[in-house]
Amino acid sequence: MSGFFKSSVGRKVAMALSAFFLMFFLLQHFAINLLSVFSPDTFNEVSHFMGTNPLIQFALQPVLIFGVVFHFVMGFILELKNKKANGVGYAKNNGAANSSWMSRNMIWSGAAILAFIILHFIDFWFPEINTKFIQGDWSGTIPGVEGYRYHEELLHKFVNPVRVAAYVVAFVFLGLHLAHGFTSAFQSMGSTSGRKKTLQTIGKAYSIIIPLGFIFIAIYHYLNH
Repeated sequence: MSGFFKSSVGRKVAMALSAFFLMFFLLQHFAINLLSVFSPDTFNEVSHFMGTNPLIQFALQPVLIFGVVFHFVMGFILELKNKKANGVGYAKNNGAANSSWMSRNMIWSGAAILAFIILHFIDFWFPEINTKFIQGDWSGTIPGVEGYRYHEELLHKFVNPVRVAAYVVAFVFLGLHLAHGFTSAFQSMGSTSGRKKTLQTIGKAYSIIIPLGFIFIAIYHYLNH
């Protein structure tokens, strides 16, 4: 297994697998967050289930955290390995003439997304960990307020226009990252033969719809808080 990660192909396959996992999670996360716009009660119910289900909390959540850390660490490793091997940045070998801006700047869009993830953890994940594991409150409620707390907490995060702007910028970078990363992941797995244009079309749609959807959610809640 250690030999697998030492090879260039092995590292790229591992990077692709983690990308597939994170893109699936992103789709699921978007679907749940979209409920906060169209059905707050359903959003609360689903959020409470996700936040209190033992399988999700104690098995899938650690896997997700590992997947996020692994993807970004592997991305930086690939960048350094390619820079060392070629004397220039990863994906810059052929110059701007035959590579896209996105492919030449994956490391920077990735760094911007990582900064956003840290902000997102500060906004949502750390308070959730504090509430459930330190305070021991798994009820999902606010004392004296009817119903679950999740939708109310979400609205509170989008009151500050600076924070909303940060989310919007982060999702623009996410879209740029996905625009190249989607097809690149399939390419690393050798799955683009005869389907490259189709995958590029699907990737383009995914990289536009998902980030734009998250931007819509943030702006909607800011305007309607």
